[in-house]
Amino acid sequence: MRKNWAREEAYLILNNIIDKDAYSNIELRRRLNKSNLTKLDKALVTEIVNGTLRNLIYIDWVIKQFSKIKEEKIKSNVKNIIRSGIYQILFLDKIPDSAVCNESVELAKKYDNIGSSKFVNGLLRNVSRNKDNIGYPDKENLEEYLSIKYSHPKWLMEILLDHYGVDFTEELIKSNNEPPPLTIRVNRLKTHKQEVMDILESYDIKCDDGLFNEEALIIKGTSSIEGIDIFKKGYFSVQDESSMLVSKVMNPKPGWMIMDVCSAPGGKAAHMVELMNNEGKIIARDIYKHKLELINKACERLGIKIVDTQLFDARNLDESYIRKADGVLVDAPCSGLGLLRRKPDLRWKKKPNDMDELHNLQYSILRSSSHYLKKGGVLVYSTCTLNKKENIDIVKRFLGDNEDFCLDSIEGLLPQNIYAPNAKEGYIELYPNIHKTDGFFIARMIKK
Repeated sequence: MRKNWAREEAYLILNNIIDKDAYSNIELRRRLNKSNLTKLDKALVTEIVNGTLRNLIYIDWVIKQFSKIKEEKIKSNVKNIIRSGIYQILFLDKIPDSAVCNESVELAKKYDNIGSSKFVNGLLRNVSRNKDNIGYPDKENLEEYLSIKYSHPKWLMEILLDHYGVDFTEELIKSNNEPPPLTIRVNRLKTHKQEVMDILESYDIKCDDGLFNEEALIIKGTSSIEGIDIFKKGYFSVQDESSMLVSKVMNPKPGWMIMDVCSAPGGKAAHMVELMNNEGKIIARDIYKHKLELINKACERLGIKIVDTQLFDARNLDESYIRKADGVLVDAPCSGLGLLRRKPDLRWKKKPNDMDELHNLQYSILRSSSHYLKKGGVLVYSTCTLNKKENIDIVKRFLGDNEDFCLDSIEGLLPQNIYAPNAKEGYIELYPNIHKTDGFFIARMIKK
């Protein structure tokens, strides 16, 4: 299949993400599963879309340096053609600049007009001629320099610099611009790792052992694996290793009753069932009916029998479950700042004033959910963000208000090869630049 077809598909996907608020991971999966593109072309589409989104702030800064038209006056669809073209010119070595310019011009002709195509041609060729001398803003304004060089919003730079300092922040945001691994969790209820590895090998899909979890496999050479028959048979689920560690920190036992109060899409509930050998009960709740349907479909595929999905707002207290649960998982709604490798569009979809609202929501859910635990029960609080105000600050606030809870050491629940300086204190912070996983926070508390 011709490469320009792949570039056209990438342009259409970018339009839907940037202009129509589609989510990058969902839109890519939806469009590529429907397309007739080859495996190589699908990889190119994924690279162009995610690469453009990861570097969007820098690309827009480049446009301002070279465009004779003010950026805000450039039509959005034309700007998206230019954005993907600049990404390919500046970041992809294997594609000739002339081919990128020519095919971008054809896209402009098809989706706008001749005048726009001339503008696109002139701007991209000018960028190509000067690409070795573009550089970055002056370092004197550190937040702006880091924001543009690594394409993270300035308000986020202020948060990260405050939490982590200059060196760690730069390492972190640099790692956010690297493609994340595709990781799967083998379903021990139906199969074992070697069988899955052998079947994947028969599909010419390469994989390696996970970094931290014995049931994890890292997939190489493909970005789409949910279409093969063993996925439909429930032999594995797609899940990052950081997310797998949540269930390990819970350490559920067969026969337990667990409340998973913010469960959708159900990956952690399914993992806990596998660790429980399908014995016991998990109440999986969410506030959206269509998300509960996702959990039910996943459970049916995986052969899970002990999950009961319920429509319920976790901020509220359900008195019928007070002091009934052996474990409660609060995988709280969060800013998602640990997922910027995997969901680069979150960089501009999240706003700084979201943080205060999230903090109050998270605390409300944690406080209500804690009432469901028996004495000696386990309360796990987790998020996929790197904002300490949503993580350890929430836990400290909760413990300060609830003397009958305490943090519980997780040293014996984590793999020995993982960097976890706070494990003895009862929590772990995971970072893309250190652990090569999504950014995550997990704390384990016990009801005294």
